[in-house]
Amino acid sequence: MSDTVVWRPKAGEIPQQPGVYRFRDAAQRVLYVGKAKNLRARLSNYFAPLASLHERTRRMVLSAASVEWTVVGTEFEALQLEFTWIKEFDPPFNVQFRDDKSYPYLAITLGEDVPRVLVTRNRNLRGARYFGPYTKVWAIRETVDIMLKAFPMRSCSESTYKRAEQTGRPCLLGDIGKCAAPCVGRVSKAEHKSIALDFASFMAGNDSKYVGEVSKRMKAAAAVQDYESAAKFRDQLGALETALSKNTVVLSEDVDADIFGIAHDELAAAVQQFTVRGGRIRGVRSWVVDKELDLELDELVETVVHNAYDELDPPRLVVVPELPEDAAELETWLTELRAERGVGQGRPGQGRSGQGKVVMRVAQRGELAALALTVATNARNALILYKTRRSGDFVARSQALADIQEALGMEDAPLRMECYDVSHLSGTNIVASMVVFEDGLPRKDQYRRFSISESTDDTESIYQTLSRRLAHLDDDPSLPAVDPSLAGEPVEAPGRARFAYRPNLLIVDGGQPQVAAAARALDDAGITGITLCGIAKRLEEIWLPGNDYPVILPRNSDALFLIQRIRDEAHRFAITYQRQRRKRDVGSVLSEIPGLGPARVKELLRHFGSVTQLRAADPVAIAAVKGVGDVIAQTIFEKLRE
Repeated sequence: MSDTVVWRPKAGEIPQQPGVYRFRDAAQRVLYVGKAKNLRARLSNYFAPLASLHERTRRMVLSAASVEWTVVGTEFEALQLEFTWIKEFDPPFNVQFRDDKSYPYLAITLGEDVPRVLVTRNRNLRGARYFGPYTKVWAIRETVDIMLKAFPMRSCSESTYKRAEQTGRPCLLGDIGKCAAPCVGRVSKAEHKSIALDFASFMAGNDSKYVGEVSKRMKAAAAVQDYESAAKFRDQLGALETALSKNTVVLSEDVDADIFGIAHDELAAAVQQFTVRGGRIRGVRSWVVDKELDLELDELVETVVHNAYDELDPPRLVVVPELPEDAAELETWLTELRAERGVGQGRPGQGRSGQGKVVMRVAQRGELAALALTVATNARNALILYKTRRSGDFVARSQALADIQEALGMEDAPLRMECYDVSHLSGTNIVASMVVFEDGLPRKDQYRRFSISESTDDTESIYQTLSRRLAHLDDDPSLPAVDPSLAGEPVEAPGRARFAYRPNLLIVDGGQPQVAAAARALDDAGITGITLCGIAKRLEEIWLPGNDYPVILPRNSDALFLIQRIRDEAHRFAITYQRQRRKRDVGSVLSEIPGLGPARVKELLRHFGSVTQLRAADPVAIAAVKGVGDVIAQTIFEKLRE
């Protein structure tokens, strides 16, 4: 394999200005869209030696056949063009959002001649102001019912309104005081629109102002003995206070913000968005992000913010877990978006939420940071729940096992699967892992790890690992690996070692070379009746022994998700053991130094935080550790460089 792809453009051909780039495959499909302050510097990262690239980035580069770029004037223009192209081309390697939930919103149709308020899931009403999203329809309907007592605006359908106009008789809501009845001329259309603007301003966070105004009007009416008006204002005040009591005050009353929490791993990310208006949580939204490339948290923040405000109106403050590199450009984009949509441009003097630019920041302290911590906790729980539900659903697991059986041509479903992965650091501390899934669920009590003293490469390591495992395999193929009726519960077989259970399917992390090495181990051990496959990280394709072409499972299928999950679990288990070995090796080297006991070794590792930092430290820094003098520090420095 060459160091990089053959179609790499020459470095001198790539401009150094800001711009947007697109990777395309052989069929000219756009695979990935990205932006850069310096196109040459950014694209050079993709054309580094393939072995040094992250596995997912390498898969994208190998899937592509060309790259093209467009130079723009500023970084902000690059941001806008990137958003436009992602929406237009829907590239498979860009972040994919999975939000199968349809949230209810409260909408006020200010663009209509006679505005109305309604609860809807439709985000395409022209000229409407939206509030939310909300998690429960019944909760927002209850709030609207209360609010109509304070702001009696129209909430009926178009047909009901026209019928009332023709007959001259208002509907029931008009008779009971929950509508000002513009349909029959009780108020003018201008007066009714003023009520609608007050309603929108109240929902936007100007709630305390209305409470104060209504309270003053009530007292003024009572002072002049206008008890009928005072009673009306009293009812409005009660409605406002009831509505406010349903939204707990969490921050100062002048805080309008959206707070984001993101929890992610190699395959997915869960996002939580809390909408705070007037210091109160007005709505909560959550969704899941599918990751094709390995993205850092700041890169995820950028895509999350873009998608969150594709339809919703941005507030003055956006709180994120980490600021992206182009935070200033995102702030400009959100500010312009806010101005275009006329957010906060309601009645004069009542639109504090529309003043000034949008600010994006990380909450560092105080009650805002406490709420951000709560949002982050919700995001972590949502990610765990997403993975648990997808892997724990019995129907989904059964379908996944059946699909694997069909795709690999197995006689029976793979009720017991074992997956193997090799880990090392530049050829040292070579270890391998074996993880076991029964009925689609992990059996951690049956995991095994292997230490490999000497090996030439990963294929040789796979061969050694499988040979050692197969030496303990039960010779009786008639013994079932798992009783299907137990559905993943521990199998009790007195007198038989669990390590000897025969798997239905062996999976190795790798492509054709790794599969060939595992097949050689099976042949040398004389084992038959066990299906073998490998999953390659390049395109997540499945390789079978002796096949020139891989098996391609649907990208979002439960079958591929299950195989990815067992592969990732084997990788995690191998990496964990390999790190333990590295730490133990350094500890054993240090323990050989006279005068350096276990307590001081532990203090050294605690002080520097990692073996890398300890190796990079000079004798002066080492001597600064409690209990370590200059002489021992010099000995440690020399020992770690032998």
